[in-house]
Amino acid sequence: MSHPGPETFAQNARDALRDPILTGALRRATDTFAQRRTGAIAAVPDWQDLRERARAIKAHTLARLDHYLEQFTTNAEAAGTTIHWARDAAEACAIVQQLAEQSGARRLVKSKSMATEEIHLNAALARSDREPIETDLGEWIIQLAGETPSHIIVPAIHKTKEAIGQLFVDKLGIPESSDPQVLAAHARQRLRAHFAEADLGISGVNFGVAETGTILILENEGNARMTTTLPKVHVAVMGIEKVIPRFADLDVFLRLLPRSGTGQHLTTYQSLLTGPDAKGQGPQQLHIVLLDNGRSRIACDEVMRETLACIRCGACLNACPVYQSIGGHAYGSVYPGPIGAILTPQLSGMHSAAALPFASSLCGACKDVCPVKIDIPSLLLELRKRAVEGTASEPAARGGIGERLLWRAFAWWMGGPRRYRIAMLLARLGERVPFAKRFAGPLRAWQSSRELPKLAKRSFRSTWQGERS
Repeated sequence: MSHPGPETFAQNARDALRDPILTGALRRATDTFAQRRTGAIAAVPDWQDLRERARAIKAHTLARLDHYLEQFTTNAEAAGTTIHWARDAAEACAIVQQLAEQSGARRLVKSKSMATEEIHLNAALARSDREPIETDLGEWIIQLAGETPSHIIVPAIHKTKEAIGQLFVDKLGIPESSDPQVLAAHARQRLRAHFAEADLGISGVNFGVAETGTILILENEGNARMTTTLPKVHVAVMGIEKVIPRFADLDVFLRLLPRSGTGQHLTTYQSLLTGPDAKGQGPQQLHIVLLDNGRSRIACDEVMRETLACIRCGACLNACPVYQSIGGHAYGSVYPGPIGAILTPQLSGMHSAAALPFASSLCGACKDVCPVKIDIPSLLLELRKRAVEGTASEPAARGGIGERLLWRAFAWWMGGPRRYRIAMLLARLGERVPFAKRFAGPLRAWQSSRELPKLAKRSFRSTWQGERS
């Protein structure tokens, strides 16, 4: 199945807006998460202090990322973990493929991981007939549907229970049902067999602790724990930005992430893994693939570095009016919403994702809910500037000649008080001409989905002068 890319964002968004089932599902889900989040953080008196502490920890770590990665590697290897370094997606996929071949693994299971979605690991393994079975319920649903995730923490947020029921009828041959408990029971029955037969388990990583070489995996279904304990080999793919300095720092993030993402006080399962299981009751091998894939370049950019502070809670998606209207697939990226609008252009290049930084109203809701206080609106503006002006490595993404002439004319009219007053007079006259505004291309496009604001009958200046006289 083909998937839309970020280069066609405008058309993707228009298509999404015409789907009432999609927009309805998105609104219900994001409203629910927002309400739960509000209730969860109300019970934390030092919430803003926690956010500031998390921001400071991330800022400190990213400024010394090389040091903490070296410390993490040393301590993880001392505990028996094998560390692999991957410069890009191709290297990461090749490493996992090689590990599967060396261990003779043919049956693979995988827990939810945005990093593996980013590098398209499933597709790479499928080419050697080793495609892993997704064990997170939402990920398994979209795997059956041949789709990509639509949300960072709720991959199937765009699907209704009726759509999932029909998918199970088509793919699994079950009797028709839209009862979530019935559907979940069928999923549980199918996935248990995969766990029992798996040779190799693949997971992501929420946090890597430099002080101890420990990785932390958070989840709510228990599938990640099954994935990382039943198979004889466990491979964890970890973005290099996931490292934090101290074990005690987890206290801050474990109080922030669940409340921000799902409105929970704590996720159901927290798995802390330091090396393979020495008692022989778990995996005999633990491999951690440290993924760069453009992250070191972002870390060297002092302006954009805070992008990497993201802890993948999804709160900015739930608060964003753009995401609430069009969903994740319209962005054409594994990372949708506000965080995706700043991360994707930096990872994949402005040439293909130049439209994403403009996919925002700059209302600031994303900044308000971000648990690590990433200033997403400012970063969006910086990327817009780079898209228009270009950089040493990326050419300018300039608009058409008509757009450039329009902005030059606008700048000229706004460049002096007399010209400004004349422009406002002409605008008021234009409002009185029937259908005049519909003949101007940009205004016609504007009105295709919104109403053009009306000018006041009297300007502020004339009102002010009248009051003074």
